[in-house]
Amino acid sequence: QVQLVESGGGLVQAGGSLRLSCAASGRTFSRYPMGLGWFRQAPGKEREFVAAFRSGGSTYYADFVSGRFTISRDNAKNTVYLQMNSLKPDDTAVYYCAANEDYGLGTSTSASWYGYWGQGTQVTVSS
Repeated sequence: QVQLVESGGGLVQAGGSLRLSCAASGRTFSRYPMGLGWFRQAPGKEREFVAAFRSGGSTYYADFVSGRFTISRDNAKNTVYLQMNSLKPDDTAVYYCAANEDYGLGTSTSASWYGYWGQGTQVTVSS
């Protein structure tokens, strides 16, 4: 089992930045191939893909990111990050961290690929 705990959310003005963190326990990134992702869900909307970091090193981003967000991982700390810059009010949502064993198969942009989820952290961007 993998437990994921997000942190770093909060209230920020449009144009500002936040860095979300997701600390994992139960599996060591350096010993197990893990794919990691970030999703978000705004009120009244479905959960949507934001970014993913495959065990092989590839990264993927949703089109709406447009170079504003960066996903990274620190295997020594068993943590994945989402650096968000130039935030917009439309980025307001609960952001979820997700993880799955990654042997190079499947689509990490799909929520159904992930077996483990965090509880979410609220990001609110004011105009």
